Amino acid sequence: MTEDLRKAYQRLFDLTKEIYILNSTLALLDWDEKTYIPKGGVEHRGNQLAYLAGLRHEKFTSAEIGDLLKQLEGGSLVSDPDSFETANIREIKHAYDKLVKIPKSLVEELTRVTTMAHGVWAEARQKSDFSLFLPYLEKIIRLKHQQAEIVGYEKDPYDALLDDFETGSTIEKVAKVFADFRSELVGLVKAISESPKRPDSSILTREFPVDRQERFGKEAASAIGYDFERGRLDLTVHPFCTGIGPGDVRITTRYNPKHFGQAFFGILHEAGHGIYEQGLDPERWGTPGGDSVSLGIHESQSRMWENMVGRSKSFWKFFFPKAQKLYPEALGKIKFDDFYFAINEVTPSFIRVEADEVTYNLHILIRFEIEQAFFSGNLPTKDIPGIWNEKFKSYFGILPPNDAEGCLQDVHWSMGYIGYFPTYSLGNLYAAQFFNQAKKELGDLEEQFARGEFSNLKRWLNEKIHKPGQRYRAEKLVEVVTGKPLSHRPLMDYLKGKYGQIYEV
Repeated sequence: MTEDLRKAYQRLFDLTKEIYILNSTLALLDWDEKTYIPKGGVEHRGNQLAYLAGLRHEKFTSAEIGDLLKQLEGGSLVSDPDSFETANIREIKHAYDKLVKIPKSLVEELTRVTTMAHGVWAEARQKSDFSLFLPYLEKIIRLKHQQAEIVGYEKDPYDALLDDFETGSTIEKVAKVFADFRSELVGLVKAISESPKRPDSSILTREFPVDRQERFGKEAASAIGYDFERGRLDLTVHPFCTGIGPGDVRITTRYNPKHFGQAFFGILHEAGHGIYEQGLDPERWGTPGGDSVSLGIHESQSRMWENMVGRSKSFWKFFFPKAQKLYPEALGKIKFDDFYFAINEVTPSFIRVEADEVTYNLHILIRFEIEQAFFSGNLPTKDIPGIWNEKFKSYFGILPPNDAEGCLQDVHWSMGYIGYFPTYSLGNLYAAQFFNQAKKELGDLEEQFARGEFSNLKRWLNEKIHKPGQRYRAEKLVEVVTGKPLSHRPLMDYLKGKYGQIYEV
């Protein structure tokens, strides 16, 4: 009997590997569409992606996979709840049970519409005109509603979409985690806003030639562990990372010649995602055991490298002299403490990806609330710009000057990624708890960073978070790694400690 189960498991692995190959092909075509494709090729690309997405759907929902899962469920291979075999069967079944309900025609239509929508969104963002994107967003919302109703949910249709990015999560769970965090965060923001201390932020808005930014960004990404022999860095409208497959992980950025931080910290952020993808076990590729856990866990890696490492005093003890040599006109005469204060300024800002660590989660809260409102039907899609500006004024005290710096700034809705945004704040919470544990186990990380040594932290993350793949879901992974359930406490302690010192509050 055990031999029969082993054969069934191997057959399931062979079939899922075919699906992962299709995933990697789709990822490559999507990367090209967001980087180098000529505008005239977008419609054809949509047809290509739709065909491959439909083919993937057919393969994943085949009767054979269903039969194999029935054969394997409850068998001896799943006797150990923490084994890779159990995890693979559990996660494949979870995906299968959702996908088998969704018709191939809906998968293809969503792929076609979102491919076209991305180009329209980019144009609407450039022209700062939400009305151009509105018809596509309405189509996407309608299609995602169909998906949610077909897949099913216990309490709220939004949960069916959230599960795609953070398996097992719900609005109720997210709201509970955010509740205590929000109240303390608002208090910290208020205290900082009342502090008389203010940095000279003009330090970051001088002339920073793009070719030097690219060189410096690559040097920093390489130093923290992003392998350019197995990855690359390219330009796009909205930065992202994509894992094509073993040995091929790609990150993107955008440069502003008059702002240091936009590209530099964006590169560190995407490199964090890339390090995660490069740290997955290639021997398990083609199964959930060789795949990332969730978007929240993924975001924990990028936010950790971008902020907890990349904006730390110790990181810049090593990199600031290099920056001064590279940008002598802009930074040559700048004092270290003034630079450190400038890159850690806490101030209301319009753009999420450029927000400081403290106010960032307020950006997420706005998106989370608006998504729930328009997806529930309580907010007409055409009214999104108005409610966005209203909430922004309420949360930050400033009003976005246009749609490009308001509701059009993010690519997510054009891709159909409704339910994605909460994972960013979850990622911040995961990151702080993981980083706290790493410091306990690895000794003085600050001293290591000041010497330009980041390999110990990278190895720890590889071992604890990357190589296990989806052996554990996010909630359990946090407990396995840190010994405690997810809490807002580590993040609030980190923010209060760091910014309390900087702003003397």
